[in-house]
Amino acid sequence: MITSTLREQTWQLEAACRGHDRTAFYPPSSPERREDRERREEHAKRICSQCRVQPECLAYALAQRDQHGIWGGLNELERRELLV
Repeated sequence: MITSTLREQTWQLEAACRGHDRTAFYPPSSPERREDRERREEHAKRICSQCRVQPECLAYALAQRDQHGIWGGLNELERRELLV
């Protein structure tokens, strides 16, 4: 029997970001220049914009209140604005 948690996360198998370098979606561990961050996030958001499970991804990130990375086409600050 499949648990509800597993069933809810099967959307991840169809995510457009699968197979892409995750460094586009998460900041490096060292400080990042603003221009580099903007370029990295824009690249990740282009991938998200073509993803057929983007709504599920965003809903997951909002429900988990994930504070890192690009999820569902939005960065941390953009997701936080939706939760206010």
